[in-house]
Amino acid sequence: MKKIFLIFVPLLLLASACTEDISQLNIETKRPAAVPAPTLFSNAVKTISGSLASPSVNTNVFRFTVSHWAMSTYQDEAQYDFATRAIPQAWWTSMYRDVIADLRESAKLINADASLLPAEKANKLAIIDIMEVYTYSILVNTFGNIPYSESLNPAILFPKYDDAKTVSTDLINRLNADITKINTSAAGFAAGEDLIYKGSVAKWLKFANTLRMKIGMVQADVDASVAKSAVEASDAGAISSAADDGLFTYMAASPNQNPLYVDIVLGGRSDYIAAKDLMDKLLGWNDPRTSAFFTPNNAGVYAGGIVGKGNTYVDFSRAGTKIIDASAPCVLADYVETEFLRAEAKERGFNVAGTAESHYNNAIRASIIYWGGTAADATAYLAQASVAYTTAAGDWKQKIGTQKWIALYNRPYEGWVELRRLDQPKIAAPVGAKSGFPTRLTYAANEQTLNGANYTAAASAIGGDVVTTKLYWDKF
Repeated sequence: MKKIFLIFVPLLLLASACTEDISQLNIETKRPAAVPAPTLFSNAVKTISGSLASPSVNTNVFRFTVSHWAMSTYQDEAQYDFATRAIPQAWWTSMYRDVIADLRESAKLINADASLLPAEKANKLAIIDIMEVYTYSILVNTFGNIPYSESLNPAILFPKYDDAKTVSTDLINRLNADITKINTSAAGFAAGEDLIYKGSVAKWLKFANTLRMKIGMVQADVDASVAKSAVEASDAGAISSAADDGLFTYMAASPNQNPLYVDIVLGGRSDYIAAKDLMDKLLGWNDPRTSAFFTPNNAGVYAGGIVGKGNTYVDFSRAGTKIIDASAPCVLADYVETEFLRAEAKERGFNVAGTAESHYNNAIRASIIYWGGTAADATAYLAQASVAYTTAAGDWKQKIGTQKWIALYNRPYEGWVELRRLDQPKIAAPVGAKSGFPTRLTYAANEQTLNGANYTAAASAIGGDVVTTKLYWDKF
């Protein structure tokens, strides 16, 4: 009897369970099927900011490439080995899948939202497109020819690669349209949705003008007319003070902390050190930014290591506390770079306000103040014969290029673009370099297998899928 009871009870419970509705178990609670448009936009902005700010050797190694940082132990990335950790793949995937795809879905949802007033909808779509242009500009200036007109189209499994110059020209045209569509009297994204300008449409307009100026200037050595037109159209409306800076501000609390803090402080890394090339310039010119850029070594002095060479960690300076603070912002565009662009524009004969010297001085002064220096510090620095615009060594490319390279510290991707474009300053090749100076990244590895015919055509069109192939605008 006892055996019959033991068999009957489980059967009864099973029958009871079968009558319950278990369909709720199929509902995703942590991965919603529908994501609001503002959330997609915010996530795209956070992702691209994280990619640009990250010091991870798996993602962003440009601090070594531009000789701002060196390594104490592992030298692969410092020696231009980008293949071992598949760095091009990570950069490519992040930009296409995690940024542009989210921006496009956000725009799709906003377009379909009948509750939005026309002017607000136009502003939001323009801001999304500005960020998409920003992302494509990074892709095209990293790889060369890229999937563009057919990219991320679910109906096209094997997108063609568009000519890099054609892409860049179209990006300027898109910005022309976005700038025209923006209505500063109407709303855009709310402050909590807009992680850069906290809802200020007027500041997005300035951001767009600076971006147009930058994309145009990249082409200055190959198509001066395109550069001149873009810069002159943008000058008056571009970023005009530090109050207009486009900053992605991180938070002190997890999970929204600056990637440098996460990687270096929480991750306990003890291998990133100052590079000798940058440190020599800082110390040689008594640069007031030195103590913000770096901390002294264990002996209490500032010192830079040789890129590509094994360096004893305690003997060299490390990233400064301002840089590895959990809430330190990522700079997407600022007054400093805009003023350097204006200085260059004057030297190229473009019709912009002011003088090359005044813009050069403004840029350096703003950089020093941003990093915690005073107006007096900036005045003293600029008074040095080796820094002053009229007496500094070299032509305008050397003067502007060198100071811009310093000012772009902690903006390594932008520093890499300018180093290729202006060819200044001259930096030492890393010890054990695997190639010449990298003027691009190779294409993502999975493109060879998943989009082979178009990959092969693109590689042939640009002159070979190697890191030393110069992009169309890199003429010198």
